[in-house]
Amino acid sequence: MKYYVGIDLGGTNIVAGVVDENYKIVAKASTRTNCPRPEKEIANDMAKMALQAVENAGLTIDQIEWVGIGTPGIANSETGIIEYSNNLGFKNTPMVKYISEVIDKPVFIENDANAAAYGEFVAGAAKGAKNAVCITLGTGVGGGIIVDGKIYSGSNFAGAEIGHTVIEVDGAQCSCGRKGCFEAYSSATGLIRMTNEAIAEHPESLMAKMSEKAKVTARTSFDAMRDGDKCAKVIVDKYIKYLAAGITNTINIFQPDVLCIGGGVCNEGDALLLPMKAIVEKEVYTRDSEKNTKIVIAELGNDAGIIGAAFLGRANA
Repeated sequence: MKYYVGIDLGGTNIVAGVVDENYKIVAKASTRTNCPRPEKEIANDMAKMALQAVENAGLTIDQIEWVGIGTPGIANSETGIIEYSNNLGFKNTPMVKYISEVIDKPVFIENDANAAAYGEFVAGAAKGAKNAVCITLGTGVGGGIIVDGKIYSGSNFAGAEIGHTVIEVDGAQCSCGRKGCFEAYSSATGLIRMTNEAIAEHPESLMAKMSEKAKVTARTSFDAMRDGDKCAKVIVDKYIKYLAAGITNTINIFQPDVLCIGGGVCNEGDALLLPMKAIVEKEVYTRDSEKNTKIVIAELGNDAGIIGAAFLGRANA
């Protein structure tokens, strides 16, 4: 049996996992990222978690083939440098060098959304596809693209930023500096913003009453809609309309075999998926084609990034 280590570096947590050749996570180890702090300290904790996961798996580092890292930001897979990550405060960070100083194994690096997409491609909802796109609806909107079985990251390793395509010109401000981005409307953050705006305009709504008892989340509007709140239904319909627009755009550009969507919002299941699919099917350019993109919910959850990172050695072969 062959074993690999995947490290999912996030703004909140560092999670390392040992993954076997059958894509099963054997053991994990995690710690807080504690940003901002010196990049070398974070790298040392990443290496420490990798070694801890190996120990937790009852293995030695000699039994590990390689280490893969998924990180936010622009990760140059050729040089091993994280060129820029606003979430981590990194700029031209030689992450592969730092990890290699502690762990004497080949080390590979990739953007975290790309790593998660690769995880779904090798072991999840996009398994068996030739071309796939994975979109994660979280704090932002992450994108990962697989073309002919390979991760597409662009000529400057900053490709697949699907969340920063505009779907509403001069719309809501996005953290990237543009206005009206897909991310500003279809992320969990965007849904929470629209929910709060509706609550301010309609203090009589069920959503407003719910917000007095608990913090507004991406679930608030869906929960209130299920309880008959008409105001909440307007927000949910609005959110789904924007989501469908972004997904239709993505399909029109890439025409993948499979497009999988993940993130906490997807826990809404059919309440989200069915109306969104109905809009996409009407609007996608290839609506009259016999073979259209299959839209599915991602299967691996938070493990996608670990599994994808663990198999970066194969992706770079």
